[in-house]
Amino acid sequence: MRAFILAGLLLASSAFAECTYYSENAKVTWKAFKTYEKIGVGGTFDHAVFSPKSAKTAEEFLTGAHMSIETSSVNSGNQGRDATLVASFFKVQNIDTITAKILSAKESKAQVEISMNGITKPIPMSYAIQEGKIVGKGVIDLSDFSMLKALQSINTTCFTLHAGKTWQDVEIGFEIPVANNCY
Repeated sequence: MRAFILAGLLLASSAFAECTYYSENAKVTWKAFKTYEKIGVGGTFDHAVFSPKSAKTAEEFLTGAHMSIETSSVNSGNQGRDATLVASFFKVQNIDTITAKILSAKESKAQVEISMNGITKPIPMSYAIQEGKIVGKGVIDLSDFSMLKALQSINTTCFTLHAGKTWQDVEIGFEIPVANNCY
């Protein structure tokens, strides 16, 4: 009986050791805010290249992964808004690419290094595994990346639509479908 239990444990542990995470369809999400009621407007970027590695745990999978995001591919679900975001926000400060690298991931918390406008900052994010995806969330302050000129530009361009207020905090996130549900 003991041999049967030991064989079962060895089989289970070897099956777990073979479990790997890998994804090619990662998505970057964002939500900016307008009006004094702080109404959120969100979206994704259609061209975001995720460079993960295979790993045996979610922490190993995330740590060291990086992403390169083309700002001209912003997608809010409204082509007119997207063109305005490119012309009156990103192009104002010549931001063509945003990069992110996950420096560490442990116990549902990640440290993500964001580079934008020539400035690199570590941003704390939380993450969880939900329905076959690793979902991360955090917040950036545009002033930390010297993006207030772009913020002022979008606020001026959209003054009426935003009722005179565009917020400088932006929620950021990622969704990474995983090949194996190894959790």
